Amino acid sequence: MDARLLALYFVLGGTIVTLVTYFGSQGKGLLAAFIALFPSITIVTLVTIYLHGDVNDTVSYFKGLLFLVPAWILYAVAMILILPRLGIVPSVLIGIVLYVAVAFVTMRFVH
Repeated sequence: MDARLLALYFVLGGTIVTLVTYFGSQGKGLLAAFIALFPSITIVTLVTIYLHGDVNDTVSYFKGLLFLVPAWILYAVAMILILPRLGIVPSVLIGIVLYVAVAFVTMRFVH
């Protein structure tokens, strides 16, 4: 993989995490969520898959994203419900376990 692309991913990812953390910690959760969900990473990924693969690979990637949305929604709902009751670590662990379980079931049925 091209070192310039790795540097771009690093800077882009770090910028997004920094902005989300800043605005989220200032009580601006909606703005932080907008930044976190803005498709900048998927745009970069789209371009790199397209350049290194083909249109079918790129479409397959985006179909995969759509198939995994329910798993992500379950993770988000779990975080909303569990975080106030159990704190950050148990909430993240439970949310990730739910996400991975639903994602694996989804991937098994899709393929």
